[in-house]
Amino acid sequence: MATTTLDDYLAQLDQLQQQALQRFRECRNAQELEQVRVEYLGAKRGVLRQVQQRLKELAPEEKPQAGKRFNELKKTLEAALEEAKQRVAASPQPEKPAKEKRRRGAEDLPPPFDPTAVPPQAQLRLGRLHPVTQTIRRMKEVMARLGFEVADGPEVEDPWHNFEALNIPEAHPARDPLDNFYLSTARLTEPQPPQEEGPQLLLRSQTSTVQIRVMEKRPAPVRVIALGRVYRPDTADATHFPMFHQMEGLYVDRGVTMAQLKTVLRLFASMFFGPEVQVRFRPSFFPFTEPSVEVDMTWKDGWIEMGGAGMVDPAVLQAVGYDPEQVTGFAFGLGVERVCMRQYGIDDIRLLYRNDVRFLQQF
Repeated sequence: MATTTLDDYLAQLDQLQQQALQRFRECRNAQELEQVRVEYLGAKRGVLRQVQQRLKELAPEEKPQAGKRFNELKKTLEAALEEAKQRVAASPQPEKPAKEKRRRGAEDLPPPFDPTAVPPQAQLRLGRLHPVTQTIRRMKEVMARLGFEVADGPEVEDPWHNFEALNIPEAHPARDPLDNFYLSTARLTEPQPPQEEGPQLLLRSQTSTVQIRVMEKRPAPVRVIALGRVYRPDTADATHFPMFHQMEGLYVDRGVTMAQLKTVLRLFASMFFGPEVQVRFRPSFFPFTEPSVEVDMTWKDGWIEMGGAGMVDPAVLQAVGYDPEQVTGFAFGLGVERVCMRQYGIDDIRLLYRNDVRFLQQF
């Protein structure tokens, strides 16, 4: 039979909270604070421990409510303890008597000033992952559930992997120096003889380069995604930035169809954003896919372009040693920042890279 009623127990907790908070506020130094901590939060004989033991006196149907209130009280007192610690640490220490000051020798001098040290009164805050990093982790998780593994590749590429193997010929406008960040090999390697033609390396303009590298090393079937930074000399505006992130997907096997591509992208959208999001496909053209589509998703009151997709062009399969008569495949590329903006309702990509803590701490 219960010896304590629920109302009596809750009243005792309220009274204990009021008394303990007052004691923590009255502490003037570390010694007093430690005494109050032991009195209320001591593991063996603390008041809170004694009150916890009285839970067993309650009726079974009253214990859940009482236990919840006890846990709230414990968190409140622990928070009050931490607040008191910071207040005591920040308070000035009493001056030492003049006689003791005169007895101080060189060995008692304070340590030299360290400009990198964090002052004891500083309010340290836990950091957060950047919203783009959060988006990348979530995209990897969703695509893993769809059977795709993660592949990686270099950000500094050669024309073969960035253009030629992707069916982008030398005269194609996509290879124009105004649309790419070309680099000089002399800056990256040992001194070399002058090249007869233009620069031989560039910052990759798409993560499709990783697909080429994967297919060069593996036979079909291949089911991978590549996430990483890409670079294009675009003028920064609300939806463009000279550096951004892409997620490129590739699936090559026997009998792969456009219907499977659409299914994967629709599943990704519903798993990432929820069942209410809609996806549409618009005919388009890319040198490395045929047929090709643009992928749009609903956002606010309209549509936003998320990336491009299509069936892998037979010329790309031949370039990596695959037989297009035996295997087919699809590829897609989604802008990570576009997905991030859609997820968090951000209307300007530039906000992601201004390093404004007031903006980033929202996520």
